[in-house]
Amino acid sequence: MKQMTLEQAARLVANDQIVTIGGTLSQRIPAAMVRELARQGVKGLHLIKPSPGFDADVLAAGGCLASVRAGMTTLEQPFGMAPSFRRAAERGELEVIENACPAVMASLQAAAFGLPFQAVAGFEGSDVPGVAPFATVKDPFSGKDTLVVPAVRPDWAILHVHEADVRGNARIYGTPVWDRLMSRAAKRVILTAEKILDTSHFVAQPEMTVVPELFVEAVVHAPAGAWPTAVFDCYDIDEPAMRHYLELSRTPDGFRKYLDETEAHDRRPMEVAA
Repeated sequence: MKQMTLEQAARLVANDQIVTIGGTLSQRIPAAMVRELARQGVKGLHLIKPSPGFDADVLAAGGCLASVRAGMTTLEQPFGMAPSFRRAAERGELEVIENACPAVMASLQAAAFGLPFQAVAGFEGSDVPGVAPFATVKDPFSGKDTLVVPAVRPDWAILHVHEADVRGNARIYGTPVWDRLMSRAAKRVILTAEKILDTSHFVAQPEMTVVPELFVEAVVHAPAGAWPTAVFDCYDIDEPAMRHYLELSRTPDGFRKYLDETEAHDRRPMEVAA
């Protein structure tokens, strides 16, 4: 059985590791786990994700990030940019590795395929290749120069899913965004799940399993574990809660208050719901 508490799962993530985090912007972010990493004071994390949002902002507010490799970082409408992330970047407290969403995906795909790099296209006329960590190789078939990005293999993929079992099989309803790819690219996976169900539920329709157990190290039962972000068909973005976070996270003391306020919501006794 791989099920553990949120606190136990968060302790698996060590300082200076590479992480990729599921969901996108303010949609299906493993928010409870992100807050727990900040509570535990993890430092020096390197985040790779096409479009982080609430996750990157919380980790930046907590001083947890050394670098972010992303195509964009925002909380989306109506909340605008990710202010804690922006402040940390402007102060030089974290490195922003300029990129584009498809290029970040390509770096993860290369890792998932066991390749050292992957070719990317569509950047003609863009300034991104001049500032992003791209390289050029000769196409052995045509002899033309081809842009490539390096493989980035995260130590952890941290994903929030609709359903999981104690063995680590998981389903995501609606779009999985990049979670399927992240689970294959990373060395290990931590799942937080709205529901923990019996394995027979997954055996009945194995084609619906987005993340199979062989990739998963830990499973956490986390009802409303993406709050205040949204989970398709479960709950929408909690706008008042998001604005409360944005107000408190303006200062270190306010952010600590936010972590204290949300601790009871995030940390729960371990239960198995069949």
